Amino acid sequence: MNTIPSLSAQLKARLASQGWTQATLREAAGVSQRTLTNVLSGEQDFKISTLLALADRMGLDVVLVPKGARAALDEGGAATPARIPTRVQRALRRLRGADDDQEPR
Repeated sequence: MNTIPSLSAQLKARLASQGWTQATLREAAGVSQRTLTNVLSGEQDFKISTLLALADRMGLDVVLVPKGARAALDEGGAATPARIPTRVQRALRRLRGADDDQEPR
């Protein structure tokens, strides 16, 4: 999500999934009809403070992640399991007598 149109699409999807109207969100976030229309259109730039207010009212957090970490997130926003075993996983494998080159259990 690195463009204004894609950000706007995510906000619209969240609005629809919650069953809210634009009027409900507008009142909850304290923004004007014009501002909300501009944000949801994806065609105009908008203030970060507006994004923060809208996201907060919709139960979302605005989070910046390193580009490399972005690929590790699935569609639901949950991190995918690590492919490199942690120290704990390696220690458990050693205790169980597993080869260190095998995948974690």
